[in-house]
This record gives sequence, C-alpha cells and structure tokens, in this order.
Amino acid sequence: MKLSLATRIFLGYAVVLVTFGAVSLFSVAELHRNQQEIRLVSQGYLQLSQDAAALETFHTNQGKDTERLLDEQSVETRRALIRLARLYFPPLMAQRLAGARAKAQDILTFAPAGEVPFVRELEARFAELEIQYAAHGRTAEAIFSALAVESPDRAQVAERTSELRDREASIGRELRVVRAALDNRIRSRVDRAEERERRTGLAIITLSLVAIGVGLGATLLSARTLRPVRTLIEGVSRIGRGDYSAQLGVQGEDEVAVLAREFDAMARSLQARESQLKAQAEALARAEQLAAVGRISAQVAHEVRNPLSSIGLNVEMLGDALARATFHSEEEGREAHDLLTAVTREVDRLTDVTEQYLRMARPPKPTLVSENVTEVLGGVLDFSREELERAGVEVVRDFAPDTPPVLADEGQLRQVLLNLVRNSREAMPDGGRLTVSTRGLDSKEVEISVQDTGRGMTEAVRGRLFEPFFSTKEGGTGLGLSVSQQILQAHGGTLSCQSQPGQGTTFVLRLPRA
Repeated sequence: MKLSLATRIFLGYAVVLVTFGAVSLFSVAELHRNQQEIRLVSQGYLQLSQDAAALETFHTNQGKDTERLLDEQSVETRRALIRLARLYFPPLMAQRLAGARAKAQDILTFAPAGEVPFVRELEARFAELEIQYAAHGRTAEAIFSALAVESPDRAQVAERTSELRDREASIGRELRVVRAALDNRIRSRVDRAEERERRTGLAIITLSLVAIGVGLGATLLSARTLRPVRTLIEGVSRIGRGDYSAQLGVQGEDEVAVLAREFDAMARSLQARESQLKAQAEALARAEQLAAVGRISAQVAHEVRNPLSSIGLNVEMLGDALARATFHSEEEGREAHDLLTAVTREVDRLTDVTEQYLRMARPPKPTLVSENVTEVLGGVLDFSREELERAGVEVVRDFAPDTPPVLADEGQLRQVLLNLVRNSREAMPDGGRLTVSTRGLDSKEVEISVQDTGRGMTEAVRGRLFEPFFSTKEGGTGLGLSVSQQILQAHGGTLSCQSQPGQGTTFVLRLPRA
C-alpha cells in the first residue's frame, strides 16, 4: 500500500508522540509504584514496627513490675502494686494489641498483592498475642490474689510465678519475632525500592534516548520526504529564468515524486516547444531573408543579364574580327587574344553567378518521379571522377543493395549532389577519402550520406552554414548550400550537416520514398 506524503509525515510524528507518551506513562506508573512502596513502609510497616517495639518495652516493664511485686515484703505495698497493675497493664496492653491488629487490617487496603500474605501473618500473630496476653492476665490475677493475703502460700506463688514467667518469655519471643520480621521486611522493601528506583532511572533515561532517537529519525524522514520540494522549487525557478533543460529526476511514488515527474515532462515539452519555435523562427527569418534577397537578386540579375548577353555577343563578334585582323608582330596578336579570352571568361563567370541568383530567387518547382538514387549518385561520381582523381581524393561507394527508389527531380537532385561532392573535394586540398552511402531508414525515407576526411568546421560555422551569402571559401557566393537546402525542402526532404574540427564533415540528405 502506497502512503501519501501527508500520511507518512503524520505517521512519523504519531510514532514520536506515542513513544514520548509511553515514556511518560512508564514514568507515571513507576512513580505510582514508588509511592505505594513509600506508603507501605512509612504508613504501614514502620508504624507496626514502632507499635511492636512499644509492646516489647511495655511487656518488659510489666515483667519488671511483677518481679518487684514478688520481692515486696510489705502487705500494704503489695496490695497497692496489685491495684496499680490491675488498673494499668491489662487495658493498655489490650488497647495496644487491638490498635496493632487494626493497623495491620488497614494495611491490607493499600498493600500490593504480593504483601497480603505477610500482612495476614502479622494480623494472625497479633491475634495470637491477644490470646496469650489473656492467658497471661489470668495467671497474673491468680498471683495477685495469692499475694494479697497476709501470709501467702509460697508454694502456690512459686508455681504461679513459674507459669507466669514462661508466658512472659513466650510473649517476649513472639514480640521479638514480630519486630524482627517487620524490620527485615522494611529493610527488604527499602532495598527493593532503591533498586527499582535505580532501574527506573536507567529505564527512563534509556527510553528518553530512544524517544529522542525516534524523534530525530522522524525529523530526518520528514526532511528527506520534503527534500524534493526544494528541488522542485529550484526547478521552477530555473524554468522561470528560461532554462528549460531542468530535470529533477525524483524517484518514488508519492505526490511530490509524481509532481516532479510531471514537471520533468513539462520541462521537456517546453524545451521541445522552444526548440521548435526557435527552428520555426530561424526558418521564417531565413525565408524572409531569402525572399528579400531573392527579390533584389531577381532585379539585379534581370538588369545585369541583358547587358552581359550583349557583351558576350559583342566579344564573340570581336573575336571573329580579331581572328581576321593583322598585327605588327605575333606578340601583339597573342596579347590581344589573351585579353579577349579573359573578358570572355569573366563574362561567363558573371553569367553563371547571375543564373545562381535567379535560381535562388525563383527556384523551379521540382517534377517528382520515382528515381533510382544509386544510379543518380553513380552518374554524379562518374562525372566528377577526373577532378576528384586530380585532387587525390579516394571515392568509396557504400550503396546498400536494397536501397529503395525515391521521389525526386533528377536534374535538381544531381545539382545538389554535385554541389556537395565539390564542397567535399575543396575541403580536402591535400587529398583524402570521400565516402558516399545510401540506406533505407523506414517505410517513408531514404538516407544519403556524403562524408569527407577534410578539415571539418567549428560549431559557429556549422550554425551559419545554410545562410545565404555565407561562405568560408574565398570568392564563393555562399548560395550553393542555401539553394541545395531549398531544393531538398521542396522535395519534402531535409539536408543536415555533422562536423567537428579536424574530423571531417558529413552531409546527410533524406528524401521520401517513391
């Protein structure tokens, strides 16, 4: 199950809250247990221990008073001591034992379950002491009755005294046992409370550290979860500055990751749209430039072509007249002939330039028919063989045997290919290798590649390669590649260039299949 961003952050902090809540509950529970221990010791066992000590002291004093009574020789004094003993000891002892027993019963109301058997045992011991003190009181009363007469029966007194001392010794032992049991229990509970307090402190410290660690982990998880938001903001800022190449590359399935992927898709779409608009703007600017230059070129060519035709005709007539003329010397005749030849050559060059301007201004509409592109290429290379061999250029024909026919105007296609072959030759003044290849791309296009091993060109030159009147050759018109691109576009194809300095140049033509 995929959790949303908000759910994951909420769960992280919920875990933190639960952890700190558990630590707090544990601390409160341990504090409550410590309070129970303190109450059990201070309000229970400690008071019972004090009562047991008071009972033991009272019992010891009672034994001393009994010994004093037995040693007293005066009848009046014995009678006074007997009255005091009857008035003071029995009710006070009964009251103290009853109070200790009631206190033991009160401890049962707040004692932990583990302490109930011990308290029950204490209650039983105090009940037993009450029974023993009742028997002790009867024995003491018998002695008091025997000692109250003028001449007590010494044998009877001695027998009763022995019995009384045995009971006092038994009661004393029982009181010491109760007091020792309470002291041991108090010491045990205090030691246990101290040990629990130490363990509780360590546990609270450990759990607090764990809770802090969980909190830090939740914080780091939240920061990591929200980190793509910062990346997204930076990407939006880059898009705002016009940098459409921003790609976030956020992985995951949460809302931010989905938004980041949509953002990447939007950036790619904007980048493609910008490239398309830029290409369209460049094409529009080039078309406007070509249209303007075409109109000017057409006007200039029209104004120049007619005088050139007249000049050419007059030069031919002058040549005929010069052939019939006589000169004072052969050297004068040869010089006149050379001058006339130079004029003719320049007239032909200007005529050729004029024709190029006219082709650019009014490019003829191609007549598209099915053509065997390998045969057209072979004819162009055969036509250019002599000039390529003189330039030291090796030609490699890499025609795919299954190259399909194309829709093209043979004359215009020959013009484009011949221009590209001559450009490649001129790019290799010291010779090199020219590789011409063909292949079918898909069911729609055929690709022709013209690759040389010449000097290559920089990115700046390649960017302006198809601009009208831009040329890197001295004396070049800068119209050959521009016209070739126009011809390919009229065919429904494309002309592109790939080149790096020192690694040659490759022109790629793509034409529609027949």
